[in-house]
Parts: sequence; structure tokens; C-alpha cells
Amino acid sequence: MVDEASRSTPAVNMEGTSWAFSEDLPTWAVITVAALVVGAIALLLLELRRSGARVLPILVTGILGVSSLGLAVLRPVRVTTEGQLAGAPVTVLVDQSRRLLLPAGEGTRWDRARQALERLPRELEHARLEVLGFGDGELVPVRPEGEGEERRSTSTHSDLVAALERLSGRAGERPRAIVVVSDGRLTRPGPGFDPETLSRAAGGLPIHTVSVSDEAPRDASVRAVRSTGAAVAHQSFPLEIEVGCDPRLDCAAIPITVRELLEGEAPVELASGTADASSGTATIELEVTLERAGPRLVEVSLEPPAGDEVSANDTRLLDFHVARDRVRILHVAGRPTYDVRALRMFLKADESIDLVAFFILRTLQDRTEADDSELALIPFPVDELFTEHLPSFDAVVLQDIDAVQYKLQRHLPALASYVRGGGGLIMVGGPSAFVGGGYADTPLEDVLPVQLEGGDEPFDRGQFVPRYTDAGRAAPILEPLRQLLDERLPRMSGSNTLGASRPGALVLWEHPERTTDGPGKVPMPLLAVAEVGDGRSIALGVDSTHRLAFSDLGAQAAGRGHGALWEGLLGWLMRDPRYEPASMSLSGPCIEGEPTLLRLTALPTMEGAVRLELSGLGTGQSAGGEPLRTLEPKERDGRTYLFDLGDLPAGGYIARATLGDAPPTRFVFACEKAGEAWADSRPDPQRLERIATATGGVAARWDRLGELPQPTVTLVAALRRTRPLLPPWGWTLLASSAMGVHWLLRRTSGLS
Repeated sequence: MVDEASRSTPAVNMEGTSWAFSEDLPTWAVITVAALVVGAIALLLLELRRSGARVLPILVTGILGVSSLGLAVLRPVRVTTEGQLAGAPVTVLVDQSRRLLLPAGEGTRWDRARQALERLPRELEHARLEVLGFGDGELVPVRPEGEGEERRSTSTHSDLVAALERLSGRAGERPRAIVVVSDGRLTRPGPGFDPETLSRAAGGLPIHTVSVSDEAPRDASVRAVRSTGAAVAHQSFPLEIEVGCDPRLDCAAIPITVRELLEGEAPVELASGTADASSGTATIELEVTLERAGPRLVEVSLEPPAGDEVSANDTRLLDFHVARDRVRILHVAGRPTYDVRALRMFLKADESIDLVAFFILRTLQDRTEADDSELALIPFPVDELFTEHLPSFDAVVLQDIDAVQYKLQRHLPALASYVRGGGGLIMVGGPSAFVGGGYADTPLEDVLPVQLEGGDEPFDRGQFVPRYTDAGRAAPILEPLRQLLDERLPRMSGSNTLGASRPGALVLWEHPERTTDGPGKVPMPLLAVAEVGDGRSIALGVDSTHRLAFSDLGAQAAGRGHGALWEGLLGWLMRDPRYEPASMSLSGPCIEGEPTLLRLTALPTMEGAVRLELSGLGTGQSAGGEPLRTLEPKERDGRTYLFDLGDLPAGGYIARATLGDAPPTRFVFACEKAGEAWADSRPDPQRLERIATATGGVAARWDRLGELPQPTVTLVAALRRTRPLLPPWGWTLLASSAMGVHWLLRRTSGLS
């Protein structure tokens, strides 16, 4: 269906006069009469040639008599027609790519396209114009005269082939010609297109082209970024970066930088190099390594030379889904308890985990008669682990280890930065964990889901059965454990004294009796999770999870409860989609200044209110800073929610969605000034000329539309009147008179 505003239907009133041989006789009768007349005249000529009589008078009267007799049979009429001249239908396809927002002359290429649309009805005055925009394949009506709200270019691509196929597949009257208004740098057909394929897509119609630009801006840009193979955490992979540069600029040495954008942290430089684009283009290959798995945002930017006119394509933002070869975990435990042994056995048994484990078998206060080297299998390399090798781990498990005794305190700021930069942290309880391990009032406390309290009694050895919270019942993290044991948990002994949860954190287990200190006492958290910057952290304030395997209750599930708990905790920490309450995606590319819609689909088991928080990447804001926006769903269709993110400036973003009491779901995306559409800012009028030539059309500039051929016009009759040239008796009288004179002349000349 096409908007009436997109169609121009000029019509010219006219009145025409003509004549016809007969009003009521069929064509075959007219031809028969004409043949008889011609035959009679031919016989007369043959007779006169043989007789030698006076030829001219007899010939003239004979021709007049025979012709009059034929006209008396036919009775010719004068025809008067009143109607309109209607032009042939012509479809104008206007490029809707954002590329047309690039500068051209005093304005933009879209300004020139709009001027061409305003002039086309005057230049093709007898054509019936239908103006449609094309981009990613869909055809949308465009007002040719620019009436009402201006139609802006909003598509990422400009697929002319798909537009032609859609046009030829529509029902209704087909156009007689197609006019394409573009800058020529189309997605399809490409530079080396097949003329036959293009003509077939157009249905054999001629394609006339209108170029809106023939001069490239002075511009250096990141034209394309390509990677070979999959991105795997901790493993380097090559990025092939194609740089374009206008020869009028100094393109000999263009600096290129690749950085990863993080939340709450400064961007991390991954690689850098220099491109020599003196010939117009250059390709540089850089090795990069992404340490964190999951969705990651990478910025590729160049430092433009002086005189660069288009700054928006100096930077490209690319999202990578980084896979894991194996999950690399650092497990550091302070003493070999049953809980430590059970967790170590679980981690070693999983072939997808690359485990580095250190166990402290004696404290620094133990008195021994032997040298330290004789009492340790290997030295505890605390400095090496928490400086040089820390970024290579996906998660760190600190289990019942004293930070003071084992000299971890000076590395806690680096460990906190590691978490904010995308790492995972689990602190497992015990007498030497949390406050008992000297972690209170340290940088590491700021990245834990709970506040650290209990300086007088950091660890309580009383027995209890943990209790699920509403969030624990809803969280997919604990779903494997609940499927085995429902909400039953074994009796445990020993709990760390923990404070209230931090803003944004979720408590999954709580103590049935103990409460937090201070005003507004609440049940004390035992298991809590939190998003911290770009990473995640878990606080588990018990050291008896082994009883999920080794207890009467654990035996009912064949000891599988312990593995189910830790599989969920580590899976959530590593952002395994199985443990996320929802999935999110954008309805289209995010472009600066244009509305962006985000679609969220919740798991069938998830219930409760839905809220979305939007934060920036690479902005340097603190992990606990306020989000940029907090949004409610715009629409809902079953388990699918639609959020309107509004107009976002260019940059990287994180969307966190909270469904009821479940932990938040995180989604990373990039918003660009124009994206791929501006990567190559050069127009391509030569391609438009080849398209016109291949389809039998004409190529013209936006300011020379008079070169386009005028379409043929069709007379649409509204009224037709006939009037005989002579009445029937007049034709009869004329014929009889002419034949009588002819007969007299024949008699006087001696002809029978």
C-alpha cells in the first residue's frame, strides 16, 4: 500500500478531432471495399491503355465514380474526442541510507536528493510519479515535495537489488521506468555487478539514475574491521583494520589504537599501530587479547590528519562475544577443611575448568624445627599470582584465608580493580574469611555484595539451616539445587557475621535467627550476589556446603546437591545464559540521535516487576554511581518486554534488567554516530552510470534532471462524438452523378 502523498498524477485536458472511414462497418468490410475500389481503378487503367480513346477525362471521372461509390458504402465520419493525457507510471526510488547525511556542497547529500525530488514532477511533467525510499530492503513512501515532516535517511544499508525485487513483486500497475536517486555507494549491487542479474531484478524496466554527489570529502576513516576465527578469552587473535584516506590529506602515518571499554574503569589499550594510506587505502593487522569471556565492546580509532572533514567515522565500536576454551579459576584456601576439599574435588572433576589451587597447610605461628622449604610442596607465590597472572583468571575463589597472615592485603586494591574490570570473585566463609580474615575496611570490601560487620564475633559456630529468600526462590542460579532438594537445605555449622546487602545486591540465602547490627535490623545474609562494575561477586558466609553431598539430606540426591550449587554459582559468575533470568537484544542498530528499542524476553518461570537500568561504558563513572536512566517497559507481549531507550549519544552502554527478585541480567551494546553507513564516505557516481547503461536508462546529476527522457503519454478518453462528413443521400447522389458523367464520356468516346 502506497501513501497517496507519495504519488504524483498529472493530467492534461484535451480535445481532438479526427475522421474514420466508417462508423459501423467492421475493419474487414472496410478493407474489402477499398480492395474493390482499387481493383476497379486498375481495370479501368488497363482498358484505357488498350482502347486509345481520350484517356484523361474518362480516367478522372472513372476514379471519382468508383471512389464515390465506395465512400457511399462506407459513409466516413468526423470523430471528436474529449479526455485527458495521462503520463506513464514512473517509480522513483530514493536512497534512505544514513550515508546521505554526509556533507555535500553547502548542505548534505540528502538536501540535494530532496531538491531533486521537488524538481522531478516539473521535469517529468506528464509522468505519474510514485516516490519510495529504499534502504535495508523495505520500501517506504516519501513525500516528493517535502510536505509535512521531513523524511530523513535512517537505514544502515542501501540494498537496491532487494528494493527492485520487492517492486517487481507487487500487485497492480507496473511502472514504465524507474528513477534511482542516490550517491551510488550501494550495498547491492556491488561495484562488479552482473548486468543481467540487475535487469532481471528490475523486471526488464529501464533504470534512470540521479547522482547527488560526485566529489568525496576530505576524510580519513576506519572503513572496515575484520577478525579471523573466534575470539577466545586469554588467547590473542588478529584484527585486520582497513583505513581509507583522501589523497588531499597527509595520509603517510595515521596512528591506530584498539581499546576495550569497561564500566567504571578507564578503557584498556589492547594494541596500537600506524597505517600508511598514501595510496588511498591501507590495511594493518594488530594482535589483541580479550581476557574476559562474554559480550565485550572494543573501540578501534584513528588519529585523523589535519583537515579531516568527517570526524564521526574516525572511531568504530565493535561487540565481540568472547568464548571460553576453559574456565580458568584461582582457588586459594587457608586450611584443608572438609568444605575446602569438597570444593577442590568438584573443580578438579570438571574438565571444562582449568584450576590453579593453593592450600595453606600451616600458619605463620606454627613452630617447626625444619626449614620452610622442607615443609611446603611449593612456595605460595602470592605476589606473582596477584600481580602478573591475575588478569589471566576468569574467577578467584578466596576460601577461609587470612589476608593479613598471608600478605594478601597489599594486593586487595588490584583484586578489587580486577573485579570491576570484568573478573569474578567468590569469598567463601570460615573463621578466617570476611571480617575474620582482615577484609573489613579494605578496597575488596567495596566489591563484595555485603557490608562487613562483626568485629567482636566475626564467626559464630552455632548450627542452623539456611533459609531461602524470595530472590533465592526466583534466581536461576539456584534452580539446579531446588530441582534436586526443593527448598530443603541441610543443617550447617558455622556462619560468618555479615552486614546488610549493598545497593543492587541480592540475598539468596539468609540466617533463620541472626540479624544484622545497627538500625533497621534484617535477617543476616548468608549467600548474596552482586554486579560490580564490569564483573560479578558472590559472598557465601558458610563453610558447610559440603553437607549438600555428605549428609542424610545430601544422600537423598545421591550427593549431587553440592555440585548443583557450585555449578549455578560459577555459571552465574561466568555469565552462562542458563543462569540468566532473561535475554536481551536491540530491535535494530543503535544510532546517535535516533530512537533505540530494546527487547527483553524473560524465562517462563520468572515473575514480578521488570525494570531496566542503563549505564555507560568507558565513562569512568564509579561502580556504585547512579545509572544514566531507569526505565519501565513501554510494551509487553507475554514474556517479551519492549523498552524505549530514547536518543543516545555515541558510545558504549550496559543495560541491566531486574525481574522481580532475581539477579539482574546484563546486556552490552554500542551506539555509533552513523555506523557502517559512514565508514566509506566517497560517492560512486560511476556505479550509477553503469546501472543506467546496463538497463537501457539514462544517468543524470541532481542539478541536470532535464537530461532524463520524458515518458510516453496516454490519452484517456472521456467523451467521443461522431458526425458524418455527408449524409447517406449525399454520398449516393455524388456517386450516381460521377458514374453518370463517366458513362456519358465513355459513350461519346466509343467505349461500351
